[in-house]
Amino acid sequence: MSDPYYPPQSPFSTGLACRCPRCGKGSLFEGFLTVRDTCSICGLDLKNEDSGDGPAVFIIFVLGATVVPIALWFETLFAPPLWVHALLWSVVVLGGTIALLRPLKAFTIALQYKHKTPNRPPGD
Repeated sequence: MSDPYYPPQSPFSTGLACRCPRCGKGSLFEGFLTVRDTCSICGLDLKNEDSGDGPAVFIIFVLGATVVPIALWFETLFAPPLWVHALLWSVVVLGGTIALLRPLKAFTIALQYKHKTPNRPPGD
């Protein structure tokens, strides 16, 4: 009996949707960032999937490169007190981190699946 055929999925679309990298239908996460052991639709073993610190580092670079110039522009335009900066940019950075971390982790896992990283057992 042969294995079912799963057409190749785009890492970008499955990552943004936080879906299984093989079938594109099953949810990749159990909780907020906890990767499931197996896909509920196709049964893909996800126990060995690990995105490491890549998504967090990428978010630090992206948010740092965007928030710092905007904060400097905001300072020159309005000159608010320091507590306004501390409150405003803390909320922006925390919100951006929470919004981006899950999809970027899913995208990294989808890229690893597509390119068959060494931590994957043969035949998957």
